[in-house]
Order: sequence, then structure tokens, then C-alpha cells
Amino acid sequence: MNRIGKLYFRYGTMGSAKTAMLLTTAYNFEERGMSYICFKPVVDTRDKKNVIRSRIGIERECRWIYKETDLYAEIRDIFEKTLDLPQWILIDEAQFLSAGQVDQLARTVDDFGINVICYGLRTDFRSHLFEGSRRLFEIADTIDEVKSTCSCGRKTIVNARIDSKGDIITEGEQVEIGGNDRYMSVCRKCWTNKRIERMSRDRLPFESE
Repeated sequence: MNRIGKLYFRYGTMGSAKTAMLLTTAYNFEERGMSYICFKPVVDTRDKKNVIRSRIGIERECRWIYKETDLYAEIRDIFEKTLDLPQWILIDEAQFLSAGQVDQLARTVDDFGINVICYGLRTDFRSHLFEGSRRLFEIADTIDEVKSTCSCGRKTIVNARIDSKGDIITEGEQVEIGGNDRYMSVCRKCWTNKRIERMSRDRLPFESE
């Protein structure tokens, strides 16, 4: 293969229009006659069919990525069946990839010369890196932040998980699929302040004897 590809990671908090960017990129490829394939981890079960859908209502068909999916083998099989390779691979929700699957994408880039763009979150609701995101930070050729703004005016950093009252939650499983009813993107300062407020309200009042 004489083609030279790159592995890209474009990350941002929830609501930063990452998925809309992916779908716009796919549309631009179509307009220019460039071949591409969209992928998405099946862990995101909000959509019942195999589509990538943005909050603004646009969507594209995609291939599912399962926990056991070998992405390198899947791309190789596509080549063996069609004798052609896509110029680009677009992946939504890349934070849900395993480290091994990110390595498979890197090998796909290096062996086949395909450009791979991964869109995803950097950290979870506790501000800890996702496995897939960590590996992308370690080996991606190009890393870009998709910025968005907190209600206070600062840059959003944390994908805070909230309960039915809008209070921030700090305990629970790392992966819990949800939208605006479950998550709120905030800056680090607001995240810290809201946690302090929650702890202050939950603290039992002092009772004198």
C-alpha cells in the first residue's frame, strides 16, 4: 500500500456537536466522491437501528462495533471482498472502544493507508479517562479538542452525571447511556462547586444534646 493515512482523535464534552461534525464530514465526502465507512460501538443503545444520529436530527447508517469486534480484520475482509478500500473511516463514541481496538485502528492506518477519525468523550462523569480515549491520546497522529462553553462562560471540561433533581452524582458505573436528562457538561470550577453544594445539603444538621 502506497497510501499514507493518519489516526485522528477529536474529543469534546457532551453537547459539543462532535456527532454533528462527523455527519457533516461524511456529507462532504459524499459531495466530493470520496469513499468512507461509519462505525459506532454498540454499547450506545439509544438508537435501535444501526445509525449515527446527532441531536439536530441528521443521521447516517453505520456498522456496529461489538466488544469482540476485530476492526483490523473487518477492514481487511472488506478489502478482500471488494478489492477496494475506503479512503476514510469515521467512528462515533470512540471512548467506548477498547485499547486493543484502538491499536487495531492504528494498524489499519499503517498497513492500508486509510485515514481514521475518531470522535468521542475524553473523560467520564468522575473526570477519569475512558479506556478508548486514553489509548487514542497515547497513539493518535492528530488530536483536536472540540470546545464548548459552560453556563458560566468557561470552557466545559466534565460530563457531569445528574439525578432527577439536577444534582451531580459522583458514584456509579462508568458507562450509563443518557442525554440531557442524565448529563450536564460543565467547567471544572462549576463541577467542584456543585459537588460541594450537594455534600453540604446532604450533611446531617448538628443536633445538640
